[in-house]
Amino acid sequence: MLTSKQRAFLRALANRLDATHQVGKAGVSPELCAAVDDVLEKRELVKISVLQNAEAGAKDAAEMLGGRTRSQVVCVIGSKFVLYRQAGNEQNRRITLPK
Repeated sequence: MLTSKQRAFLRALANRLDATHQVGKAGVSPELCAAVDDVLEKRELVKISVLQNAEAGAKDAAEMLGGRTRSQVVCVIGSKFVLYRQAGNEQNRRITLPK
């Protein structure tokens, strides 16, 4: 579970990121889950946008995708959301969270 200080730290890091994936009318598909899972393992932080024609809203899509990828929702702003998952391998860890 992330503390408010850690969320603020991750939001600041995500501010300069571009959305790497999009949730469209297909919703949270297994292919999208696999792609986001790969990005989370490499980068630990990912920003995703939800298109207007998507059935689920940004909050619902964030919760679904977070659950399926075992990641935590950092924030949902408008049609974009940010997910975080610490890399399993210590050598791949790029982000050090504040205590």
